[in-house]
Amino acid sequence: MALRELKADLHIHTCLSPCAGLDMSPLAVVQTAARKGLDLIGICDHNSAENVLAAKRAGQAAGLTVLGGMEVASEEEAHILVFFERDDDLLRFQGVVYSHLSGTNDEKRFGQQVIADEEDGVTGFCDRLLIAATSLPVEKIVATARAAAGDSLVIAAHVDRDVFSLIGQLGFIPPHLGLDAVEVSRHLAVSEAGKRFPDCTMYPVITASDAHRPEDIGSRIVRFTVGEGSIAEIRKALTSRDGRKVAC
Repeated sequence: MALRELKADLHIHTCLSPCAGLDMSPLAVVQTAARKGLDLIGICDHNSAENVLAAKRAGQAAGLTVLGGMEVASEEEAHILVFFERDDDLLRFQGVVYSHLSGTNDEKRFGQQVIADEEDGVTGFCDRLLIAATSLPVEKIVATARAAAGDSLVIAAHVDRDVFSLIGQLGFIPPHLGLDAVEVSRHLAVSEAGKRFPDCTMYPVITASDAHRPEDIGSRIVRFTVGEGSIAEIRKALTSRDGRKVAC
C-alpha cells in the first residue's frame, strides 16, 4: 500500500452539540474542512453520534474522509474521544451511552441540539441532555469501545485543560487504561505536553481544534503518513509501525 500524508483534525463538533454553533451542520463542517485543505476529520459530538452518518455522506461527496465518533463524558466528567471504523459499532456504542445518560435538554439554557442531513436539511432535534456526564466510568468507556467487532480508537481529550479532562478531573492519567493517544488542546504546544504533564509520556500525543465554530476547524492539525484514513492505519501511525508516522 502506497503511503501518503493526510492533514487531519480529529476533534470537530457539529450543530448536534449544544455548545456548537448552528452553522456547524455536517455539510458546512465538511465543506469548511475541505476548503481549508484537510484530508481527514473526526466528528465528535457530545455523547451522541446522530450527525455522523450525514457527515460521512457529505465527506464522500467532497472527497474528504470522515471518522465517526463521539466525545463521551465519563461519570468522573472526563472527556474521552471514541471512534469506530464500522457504523454499526458506533451506533451500538451510542446506545450504551444513551442508556447511561439522564436528563432532558433545556434549549434556552444549553442551546439547540440539531440533527441534520448531508444537504443541510434539519431532520430533528435530540432532546437528551447531551451536555451532561454519563454514569459510565472511564474504564467502562474504554472497555466497551474495545469490545466492538471492528476497529476502535480511544483518545483522552484535551488533557491539558483544568476541567473535563482526565488530568483535570483525576489529577493523573490512569496507566492501565490502554488509550491509543492523548490529545492536547490548541492552547498548548505538543512539544510542551510531556514537560507540563509527565503522564502524557505514556502515550502518543496529538492535537486537534475541538472546533465548535467554522473558523476554528483546522486551527490545529496533525499529519498522518498512512496508506488510507482508516483507524487501523492511524493506530499504526501513532505507534510508528510499517513506515506509518504522525507529526504535529
